[in-house]
Amino acid sequence: MSIALAAFDQIIIMFIIIIAGAICYKVKLIDKETNKKLADLVLMLVNPLVIFVSYQREFETTLLNGLLISLVLAIATHLFGILITTIILPKKNHEEHIGIERFAVIYSNCGFMGIPLVNGIFGSEGVFYITAYLTIFNLFAWTHGMIAISGKSDKKSIIQAIISPLVIATVAGFIMFVCKITLPGTLTSALAYIGDMNTPLAMLVAGATIAQADILKLLRKARAYYITAIKLLVIPIAMLFIFYFFDLSRTVLITAVLAAACPSAATVNLFALRFDKDYLYASELFAITTIFSLISIPVVMMIANLLV
Repeated sequence: MSIALAAFDQIIIMFIIIIAGAICYKVKLIDKETNKKLADLVLMLVNPLVIFVSYQREFETTLLNGLLISLVLAIATHLFGILITTIILPKKNHEEHIGIERFAVIYSNCGFMGIPLVNGIFGSEGVFYITAYLTIFNLFAWTHGMIAISGKSDKKSIIQAIISPLVIATVAGFIMFVCKITLPGTLTSALAYIGDMNTPLAMLVAGATIAQADILKLLRKARAYYITAIKLLVIPIAMLFIFYFFDLSRTVLITAVLAAACPSAATVNLFALRFDKDYLYASELFAITTIFSLISIPVVMMIANLLV
């Protein structure tokens, strides 16, 4: 199966669960508070365990090199996003929402959607490489991203980002991988079972979040399509062509591009709410990019399949 078809198949599965999450919100099985708690559960426990377990493998120099290259690609992608949004999303006439829009374009839902997608296409090796993207995402989002939305820096939040469960799990997993330390099989299996909840829980949260947005109103906003096109097509395709000119492993390259091709990060909603910005607009951008990623991700993967 080509990576485009594999991505499309995985996205269909995820969207069915997203619809289930939206229905749960509409019938009040999930309310806003429950949704927030589920999001915290995914971010603070499930995602970190998925990452940690991905490092529980036999040490190979090839894997280590791929991980370090993935780190460089993640940095390059975020710096490119910052540059391109500064150029094509100027503050003029959109100053009220510019921070939210730039954040929505630069930062992707690489945890909630990236991990399940990569896991579905490449298995644990893909998850292993996407940890680099998640680490850089976490550091950039809680520094540059937070400043972009709030207009000010918060040293406490930056420190919290550096010592977040995601980063701790990545560092701990990396150290154990390099030092060739593996946990007992029973313990690893137990942690893996918790990690297996990542896709269903993350997609239920996404569905409940989308259900809170006025989709019909959103679809009438021309600028939303402009932001969506930059996020889902311009940046990932640009990075694909840039990375193509380097001698990279197919799995490493496609994992990096897939992470960039994911819809806007759910963090945009949390930051907008935290800093008293337009939370509804942030939720709308999250919703529309998530919906259109059903089409855009297979398109990006199809182009990648033709190139590499």
